[in-house]
Amino acid sequence: MLSAEKVEILRQRNRYVAVAQVGDPDLGPLAMLPGTWRNLPGLSGRGWNSIALPFAAEPLRYRLLVNQYNEELKFTLVDKGVLNRGIQTDPALAQTNQIIVTLDYEQVITQIKAADQPESGQAGGADLVIHHEPGLWLHMTNQNTNGLDIARLATIPHGDSLLALGSSISSPGAPRIPNINGLPVGLGQDLNSPYLAPYKHFHDNPFEGLFDPTAPAALLQAANAGVEIVKTTTLEVDTAIETGGISNIPFIVKQANAASMKSTFWIQELAEKDEQGNPKLRLQYAQVVLLDFFPRRDGFPGLVGWPHVSINTMEKVVATADAAKAQMPEATAPV
Repeated sequence: MLSAEKVEILRQRNRYVAVAQVGDPDLGPLAMLPGTWRNLPGLSGRGWNSIALPFAAEPLRYRLLVNQYNEELKFTLVDKGVLNRGIQTDPALAQTNQIIVTLDYEQVITQIKAADQPESGQAGGADLVIHHEPGLWLHMTNQNTNGLDIARLATIPHGDSLLALGSSISSPGAPRIPNINGLPVGLGQDLNSPYLAPYKHFHDNPFEGLFDPTAPAALLQAANAGVEIVKTTTLEVDTAIETGGISNIPFIVKQANAASMKSTFWIQELAEKDEQGNPKLRLQYAQVVLLDFFPRRDGFPGLVGWPHVSINTMEKVVATADAAKAQMPEATAPV
């Protein structure tokens, strides 16, 4: 949360939209995100994805799809001084405004390789765009609820929109990346169960010799071995917190409902320097979306929650002098 003095400065300015600058203190915990993140040559192919999908073949009626991918994640514009107006009545009547600083983003993911079990012939080949997502990160500079200082809004062309709320923390050194259980909820955890055969296949035979969808965080943890990370800013958001949630079009709700999403981003400043002499920046994330379809088989009511897991490790692209000159000048808009 920004200091009261900085919040007051934002309040007194006209609201404006401009090219986002890395290190902008008004962005708070989002300050290191502006710019472009990619799977540069040293980190090519560090994106991994697993998802269970309804599949019209007996006996399972689902298939488990795994992908290796590269990604481009751009944070371009900042919208400052966004006012949410309100009043307080206790102890006295007064204007109580919340001030938001937003950062827009666009994510494009391109497949390198894919495989599925049972084999469907539908996994697709290389250079296939498998995800496109525009959205916003919000820094709630004041009037926070239960310590929530960040939010993520996203829209996905499949027909989903989400609001995830959360908090941020900065700490010295490398992040502690927790394990992720990639097995579905509501089927038990016995990989020898015939119904979990697709998961057992990729557990026994990791995709590309690396990716085990039952324990996907292992590759994020391994990516940090031997890397000197000086500082980590952690952004964690969840659609299950407070007023968060996901809205989906009717077909998705009926067939494979995207019920919840939790994601954690680790922004890392390295001891290693970039071409301009600044600390190199890395970005890791883990995201789990639960897709609900088919009745549970563990004796509890409801539907099975199938984890759609995505992980990646990227680097910040260092802007050239020519690119800096091409930035859009600040533009103002009325409060």
